[in-house]
Amino acid sequence: MNIRYLLHKKLRQTHRISRKTIEFSCLLIGASLVALFSLGFAKLAELGLEWNALWTAKYPLAVWLVLPLGMALLAWFTPRYTPYVGGSGIPQVIAALSLPHGARKSYLVQFVQTLWKIPLTFLAMLFGASVGREGPSVQVGAAVMLAWGNWCHHHNIAFRGLNANELMAAGAGGGLAAAFNAPLAGVIFALEELGRGVILRWERRVLLGVLAAGFILVAIDGNNPYFPLYKGATNTKDILLWVLMCGVICGILGGIFARLLAKGVAGVVPAMIRGWVRHHPVTMALILGLILAGLGTYTNGQTYGTGYEVVTQALDGQLIQPETTGIAKLFATVATYWTGIAGGIFTPALTVGAGIGSQISGFTGELVDGRLLVLLCMAAFLAGATQSPVTAAVVVMEMTGSQPVLIWLLIGGIVSTIVSRQIMPKPFYHFAAGRFRQRIQEESH
Repeated sequence: MNIRYLLHKKLRQTHRISRKTIEFSCLLIGASLVALFSLGFAKLAELGLEWNALWTAKYPLAVWLVLPLGMALLAWFTPRYTPYVGGSGIPQVIAALSLPHGARKSYLVQFVQTLWKIPLTFLAMLFGASVGREGPSVQVGAAVMLAWGNWCHHHNIAFRGLNANELMAAGAGGGLAAAFNAPLAGVIFALEELGRGVILRWERRVLLGVLAAGFILVAIDGNNPYFPLYKGATNTKDILLWVLMCGVICGILGGIFARLLAKGVAGVVPAMIRGWVRHHPVTMALILGLILAGLGTYTNGQTYGTGYEVVTQALDGQLIQPETTGIAKLFATVATYWTGIAGGIFTPALTVGAGIGSQISGFTGELVDGRLLVLLCMAAFLAGATQSPVTAAVVVMEMTGSQPVLIWLLIGGIVSTIVSRQIMPKPFYHFAAGRFRQRIQEESH
């Protein structure tokens, strides 16, 4: 009798172990898919930026034709054929998380439609728009993990205890972790940004999925920081005053940046032409493309794409020329976003911060290591733009390998967030998410 009982108990334990093994294996497969899509996206984006640098250097006058026509083409195509992939991608995921469970919950992260984000962002970079791929990677990651989870649910293989929200959160956080090669930043982003105002059960499997996507990418592509390793000062005399100064300046500019993004073109033009602006989005994209061409010409092409080279030079201690490149990048990113095309604002925001830090460094002379000011302003401006100071600090720390400066990055980010809130009371991503949520709810009636 005892032998039969023990055998039965062992069989049940083996079954439980096998179920857990299957669950864990499926989670790793999902994380691997997110990492692979992010890696493919990264390689394509690098190609777009490389080709843009080549053609704009060879044919500088062509930007006045290619950029306006390119923006108009993308602004025409996006709302007609891929209506939910415009902009960053992070607001779509936040909106999807907050929608009630039902047929329309996954509309903003449909797998096939969301994959359009990749070629559309590539084209935006190729034309010279001021966009990044990190926000789009978040939406793609959420769509990939949700599609994989739904397939596993349908075939009764795994993820019985995970609902759509947990799957999307795991994929979105994993997408950011893989895009930045920063596993810890992906977890912090999921907790701070995605979990804000949304009821999420932070199951161990969700956080494991985020970390796994980041670590799998590291295993495939190597443990390389997104930007060159930080080699500047980690402390200086009166550092708290410098941190506060960077926090306040970047908080003001970050708040203005977020408010401009939220308002859109119609929100800033005179009332008499708002109706025309709303009814002629393609023509507006053409005009905004001319503005982008002008800003690119003024900065010798430094406002195109992500602005990676600007950050690299600034972190190397070189002063960016012209000095107002950071501010020009701010307006280039706003103009790009206003066209309604696909593309993120995460990396461009870091470039704006680096440009501001370089400009402050030029004013201060030899009083403090300019590279430290650049690093502080990168985190502070991103925090001011998103009002997510912990995510901003950890992202910059992991992207530059600047762990000794983390506490100062965090303090600067908190100060910047407080200042930014006086200008833009609601975090931009959540403000934009509200518009997507309202749109889905209106379409369902």
